[in-house]
Amino acid sequence: MADALTARDALNAWLGYLARERRVSPRTLEAYKGCVTAYLDFLQSHRGDSVALADLAAISTADLRAYLSSRRGGDHALTARSLSQALSAIRSFHRFLDHRLATPNSAIQLVRSPRVRPGAPRPVSEDQALGLIREAGDDAQGPPWVRARDQAILTLLWGCGLRISEALSLQRRDAPAPDSLRIVGKGGKTRLAPVLPRVREAIDIYLGLLPFSLEPDDALFRANRGGALGPRQVQGLVQGLRARLGLSERATPHALRHAFATHLLGAGADLRSIQELLGHASLSTTQRYTAVDATGLLRAYSDAHPRP
Repeated sequence: MADALTARDALNAWLGYLARERRVSPRTLEAYKGCVTAYLDFLQSHRGDSVALADLAAISTADLRAYLSSRRGGDHALTARSLSQALSAIRSFHRFLDHRLATPNSAIQLVRSPRVRPGAPRPVSEDQALGLIREAGDDAQGPPWVRARDQAILTLLWGCGLRISEALSLQRRDAPAPDSLRIVGKGGKTRLAPVLPRVREAIDIYLGLLPFSLEPDDALFRANRGGALGPRQVQGLVQGLRARLGLSERATPHALRHAFATHLLGAGADLRSIQELLGHASLSTTQRYTAVDATGLLRAYSDAHPRP
């Protein structure tokens, strides 16, 4: 039966597996489909004949490198990041062929992904951060405790430089907030995040209005119906706020964390201290903020410098 399958049949089987068993999002499914469809189209053109399932076992590293090279040029050239994502989808497809359709290909894993240079962080300005927090409190449609919650969590992200997951991992026992919060970040790395009075006050106001009784181990931030607040709800909150304020898509919850770092850098904090506060494992990750701050300084200089 497998011998009669075409590469397109295998693609459809893989997409069905991703949808039913892996339950990937429709957006991810569409992206994967596009990547592998382009790959199969190239193979058919490259070989000058239709591609059967059995042919996919014989694809060489040279074939795959030729495909990647073809996507680097032309009117629809891909960036290094997009090429890396395409190669990741192709590898996933071939793993499925190996595990589910008995069509292994060890050569695919030998092709290295294109080197992707990390992009500069994209923070919001101080005025934009304050605008997001104020707008969250001015939403007349939500009950007072929800508005206070939204202001508290945005103030926490900006004032302590937390990731969404870190903020949502706080428990009722963590409030009233001490001078420093013990945060467990990526890789289980623990750090201390100093708590500004403004952050502590926002959390206290939220707890004073919260209509639910919480146990010490319960999540501190609650959803509208009383369950634990999730990251998608915070992302949706900021998406709605930035639309009302006319901000770009760069205004995200994570941009508030970036803003925390760039504002500290602009105020004279050293990189090592910012690295500790953000919980970065490598100083090189923190150094990306120097480029962001330098850009801001040059823009301010350009705006302020007298012109002839």
